[in-house]
Amino acid sequence: MNLSFDPPSALDYFGSLVESDGEFALFEAAVSLGQDEYPDMDVQTVLGEVDQLLARVRRRIAADAGPVQKLRILNHFFFNDLGFAGNFNDYYDPDNSFVHILLHTRRGIPIALAVLWMELAQGLGLAVRGVGFPGHFLVKVNLPMGQVVIDPMNGKSLSREELSERLEPFRRRNGLMDEFETPLGLYLQTAPSRDIIARMLRNLKEIHKVHSDWTRLLAVQERLIVLLPESWTEYRDRGLAHAELGHTEQALADLECYLVHAEDEVNLDAIVDWVDALRRS
Repeated sequence: MNLSFDPPSALDYFGSLVESDGEFALFEAAVSLGQDEYPDMDVQTVLGEVDQLLARVRRRIAADAGPVQKLRILNHFFFNDLGFAGNFNDYYDPDNSFVHILLHTRRGIPIALAVLWMELAQGLGLAVRGVGFPGHFLVKVNLPMGQVVIDPMNGKSLSREELSERLEPFRRRNGLMDEFETPLGLYLQTAPSRDIIARMLRNLKEIHKVHSDWTRLLAVQERLIVLLPESWTEYRDRGLAHAELGHTEQALADLECYLVHAEDEVNLDAIVDWVDALRRS
């Protein structure tokens, strides 16, 4: 008897990586985001390339090296020897978010650089976490003398004054400059793995939305809903992408789901109008 099994789709594979918070495969999930744009990309090959980088940097570290020395060696290896840096010339290129592209171009945006840097740092035994800082993803490292916050674009350690300066535009835009402003420390809390992947996907979402690339936007929305199954605004946005692509039934299902679950949303009337128009069509 011949048995045939269909391999899991890229979305099914992604779902298996992000299903459980306790076993959330952050780096593998980040790598897998490239499969929509590059379906022939093999995630395990990319993981193997990163393992080779980790083996290279490990050979530079003495057996009795402490966390500070490990951090210095890693940063020199990552930023100086390998030349990883931000892609300032084409910051909004979607490729900046794809780890497998980043490994070869050595250019990316902060959050993609951060997930790669953290994977290497954790492989060296460093206690590192991501920080969902407004406007610019950061990483923090616990060291014997305290915690340091690092910019993944260049490896620079940031002082409290520098962090406050970076935060000021965000505070001004959101009216947070009075005497009751939120303490800096609240902006430096650890970002859960699920939030990190969501932020990576939403970066891609904004790029595709600006270019009205509804097909690519729809693929991102599919992943966001797998990742955040009770984020009703993502159903709304998937429904709008379906509508733009002429997928009336799928658009209605998503937009009606949003209307059932959404509470106190400012754009409900606009969505109701969309639903009425789709029903008439």
